[in-house]
Amino acid sequence: MKLSEQIKLFVATRAEKVAALNAVQEKALKDSRNKDASEQEEFDTLSADIESIDKELKDLRRLEKLQVVQARRVGGPDDDEGGGEGETGTEPEPTTVRRQANGDGSGVRTTHITKKLEPGIMFARYVKCMGAAIGDMNQALTLARLHYPDTPQIAQVIKAGLKGSLVADMQKSVAAGTTTDATWASPLVAYNQFAGDFIEFLRPMTILGKFGQGGIPSLRHIPFNVHIRGQTSGGTGYWVGQGKAKPLTKVDFNDTYLGWYKVATIAVLTEELLRFSNPSAEALVRDAVAAALIERLDTDFVDPTLAAVANVSPASITHGIVPHHSAGGAAADVRADIATAMGDFIAANIAPTSAVWIMQATTALQLSLLFNAFGQPEFPGLTMNGGTLMGIPVIVSQYVPDESGGAMMILVNASDIWLADDGAVTIDASREASLEMTATPSSNSGTPTAAQLVSMFQTNSVALRAERFINWQKRRSAAVSIIDDIDYDGTH
Repeated sequence: MKLSEQIKLFVATRAEKVAALNAVQEKALKDSRNKDASEQEEFDTLSADIESIDKELKDLRRLEKLQVVQARRVGGPDDDEGGGEGETGTEPEPTTVRRQANGDGSGVRTTHITKKLEPGIMFARYVKCMGAAIGDMNQALTLARLHYPDTPQIAQVIKAGLKGSLVADMQKSVAAGTTTDATWASPLVAYNQFAGDFIEFLRPMTILGKFGQGGIPSLRHIPFNVHIRGQTSGGTGYWVGQGKAKPLTKVDFNDTYLGWYKVATIAVLTEELLRFSNPSAEALVRDAVAAALIERLDTDFVDPTLAAVANVSPASITHGIVPHHSAGGAAADVRADIATAMGDFIAANIAPTSAVWIMQATTALQLSLLFNAFGQPEFPGLTMNGGTLMGIPVIVSQYVPDESGGAMMILVNASDIWLADDGAVTIDASREASLEMTATPSSNSGTPTAAQLVSMFQTNSVALRAERFINWQKRRSAAVSIIDDIDYDGTH
């Protein structure tokens, strides 16, 4: 808990105890008498509590003042030995410290100005520094200090990584790095903030990321590498006559295991772009890395043709599901399609309390443009950006596939989909690599030929590799229903 939050909590507690203290005294005054023994004991206890809180508040405010004084100056000298100010790695946001003389000559006034960056930008700045430096940690540190003085966390992370590499070369015993050591390892924790910043940007843009957001039910989150036992059928009891043999029964169980799968991509950017430090370049770096992961995750999550590949990738949630063909394009046909999809849940005795529609934006747009004879929308809760369809939340994505006869609409019971996700993206950069500039590298099946390779060094390019560990699986096969061949154009 932050110091400001602790202070606020103590202040609120003190106010409650003061109110209780006043109530005890007023009760005695109202009755024109002295406090009895129990009232006096309560009064003394509350008074002691208030004194204790006052002492604690004094200490907290003193500590808060010390932290403000020790705030890192933008562009100020940095202690290479790790003892300088602001090397804790705990600043939640980029902070500018502005100092100016007071008008009455009483001293210097310090103003802390916090600037909120767009999600993913701070992480993109870190990637740019690492990419532009081409693995040279000293150069990356210089670039971070030069271009991003308002985000000292970036320099702290790079500096901590640099110190870590130097420590590895020292031929003497050293203590292990910890998250509480201000000069050895705690600044590394800031990278988790950067990655979390990137994930915050990435998740809402994906189908997976929209679950659990804006009123949409969440998927069932579980850890990696766990076994989940389930019962697939129940036993049967029988009425038995006197002296008759008792029939046997059996109960079926299964074992589900969710290991980790890795989704990765490599984006190639020019050195000139990485060195060009302005917000648009930062956004481009961020978007280049995010777009590739978004496409892969969204496509493979709902593509019915995608089967599981052992130790490589999971099957889509729609794989193996027999689709229902749409009844037609009119509003009545839409309602029939909805009833058909919901009927699959009812037949499997699944309460669709966490049901979610997944469809293309064009399908949602078609539905929003259906009007009745009075000119009123048939489905008023829906727009091309999502909303609700007959009270069920809608996720729209351009990666929902088309069938030969039209679009596809997927109904998912979110609580019946397992999701294992470590919630981090790992970024590596290389200028020396030679890459096959293709989405289907031949090195998967053999050694690529020289003619297929492009040198990052020769072309002044930097390769950024992004990786994320994630896996999903249906809890039961009936958790997904599909309507295909959709064309809701308002006609039969």
